[in-house]
Amino acid sequence: MDKTLKISKIKEGTVIDHIAAGKALKVLAILGVDESNSISIGIRVMSDKLAFKDVIKIENKFLEKIELDKIALIANEATISIIKNYEIIEKFNLDMPQTFKGIVKCGNQNCITNAGEPVKSEFKTVKTNPLTIKCIYCKKEMSDEEIINNV
Repeated sequence: MDKTLKISKIKEGTVIDHIAAGKALKVLAILGVDESNSISIGIRVMSDKLAFKDVIKIENKFLEKIELDKIALIANEATISIIKNYEIIEKFNLDMPQTFKGIVKCGNQNCITNAGEPVKSEFKTVKTNPLTIKCIYCKKEMSDEEIINNV
């Protein structure tokens, strides 16, 4: 296997690795990353672990818990590396939260969370593979594309 770097190293920031092939752009969309950060994206990069994977490197950005939870909704198999001075100082897998509060909009238009009331959406994880979550208010279950479209 070719051992050359396809994406250059970053000095400071976050690397989101082992994203299932084709999901990197969805991850970037939910993070709301803009042109103030230098971003490198590898799509369908060869991988020993996944055959093909996506990789995102975000210079000078360190993710907060809510951002990690959003990524878990789309790419819960991803690994996160924190980079300082070109070195990995911390590396971890994402944990699938048991509850998601205020992150996902309920797909049920009649749900109280969509009625203009001061109520934040809240979902419980029902199943992780494939991911299924359930609204605690109206009991609507959502999975995959419906989750992605409502983050």
